[in-house]
Amino acid sequence: MIDIKEIMKILPHRYPFLLVDRIIEIIPNERAKGIKNITINEPFFQGHFPGNPIMPGVLIIEAMAQVAGVLAFKSGMEGSGVLFMSIEKVKFRKPIVPGDQILFEVSVMQRRSNVWKFSGFAKVEDKVATEAEFTAMVTK
Repeated sequence: MIDIKEIMKILPHRYPFLLVDRIIEIIPNERAKGIKNITINEPFFQGHFPGNPIMPGVLIIEAMAQVAGVLAFKSGMEGSGVLFMSIEKVKFRKPIVPGDQILFEVSVMQRRSNVWKFSGFAKVEDKVATEAEFTAMVTK
């Protein structure tokens, strides 16, 4: 398990843009699982949408990528950040709302030097809410 203090040592993101609370499983160079607890206090709910709070899809993908960033660094990649190169095959299947706990599952599909391709899922109560494939580059 990797707690928020260690995540903050690995990722450059900070509130309100640090979107993963804990890594609960990690197998370097293979896969990782992380969680995010969603509360009504999230700053994005003020405008998305008043009276019908739904987590923005782009932030779900960003959170998934943050789990992948921790996986890359725990797999021996050194650098100062991870930058998106592409996002593909995204599907939003279920809205994520306050009170949900998201389980992110990210797997390495391919790795070439500092470029990584991942597949990922965001699940709520064992149901896929979002899925995507994405490519990222670890920067120095």
